[in-house]
Amino acid sequence: MAMSHSFVPIIFFMMFLIQVMSTSSIDLKWYDAHATFYGDAAGGETMKGACGYGDLFKQGYGLATAALSTALFNNGLTCGACFQIFCVNDPKWCIKGAHPITITATNFCPPDYSKTHDVWCNPPQKHFDLSYKMFTSIAYYKAGIVPVKYRRVPCIKSGGVRFELKGNPNFFLVLVHNVANAGDVSRVSIKGSKTSWISMSRNWGQNWHPGSNFVGQALSFQVSTSDGKTLTFDSVVPSNWQFGQTYQAKGNF
Repeated sequence: MAMSHSFVPIIFFMMFLIQVMSTSSIDLKWYDAHATFYGDAAGGETMKGACGYGDLFKQGYGLATAALSTALFNNGLTCGACFQIFCVNDPKWCIKGAHPITITATNFCPPDYSKTHDVWCNPPQKHFDLSYKMFTSIAYYKAGIVPVKYRRVPCIKSGGVRFELKGNPNFFLVLVHNVANAGDVSRVSIKGSKTSWISMSRNWGQNWHPGSNFVGQALSFQVSTSDGKTLTFDSVVPSNWQFGQTYQAKGNF
C-alpha cells in the first residue's frame, strides 16, 4: 500500500523529535549557581588541573572550561561533563544579549574552610570558576562574581574517544578523554591481547589504573559514561605502544 503523503511530514517530524530528545540535552532543567573566573586571557593558569587532562589546548578543550565546586565536582566523576551557562539577575554586570556559553569540567575549585565570606566553592554551594575568556563572554570582568543558570548538555566532540597511556610498567595509567555526549566516564575495563577483561580503578580525575603490566600487548577498552551507555573499543592500541602516546578509537558516544 502506498503511504499517504499527508503522513510523511508527520513521520519525519516525529523521527527528528525523538532524535533531538535523545541527544540534545543531558538534563533539560536549569539550576541556580554562581560563577567567577581564574587565570588571564591567555588561559595559561587554567591548564592541567584536577581532572588530569594536561594541556587543554592539545586535548581539544581549549578555554571553554571550568573548575567546579565540591557540590558539582563529585570527587572527580564529573570530569569531562559539559554545561551550558548564562548570566542572570544582575543587569549591571551581565552582558545584555550574551549567548549562553558551553564549558567542559576540567578542574576542581577547592573549598576554603578558613574563610567566613566569599566561600563560593565550599559545600553546598554550586559554583563554576570559569576561564577568563568564558566569564567575559557572559559578564564584565570587573563583576568578579555573578549569578548564573546552568544545565548539563551533551558534549560535542570531533573524532573518537582517546586513550593516553601514561606512567611506567610498574604504574600504568590511562587517561580517557574526548568523550562525547555525557562526557564523564564512570567505568573503564581493559583487555590485553593475553588477558581477559579487567576492571580498572579510577586513580584521579579521568586517569584509570589497571593494576597490571600490559607492556607488549594490544589493548582494548570498555568505557561506560554516567548516562549508562557502554561502548567497546577493540584493539584500539597496538602491541608496540609506548608510554606518552595517545590512541584514538574509531567510535564515540
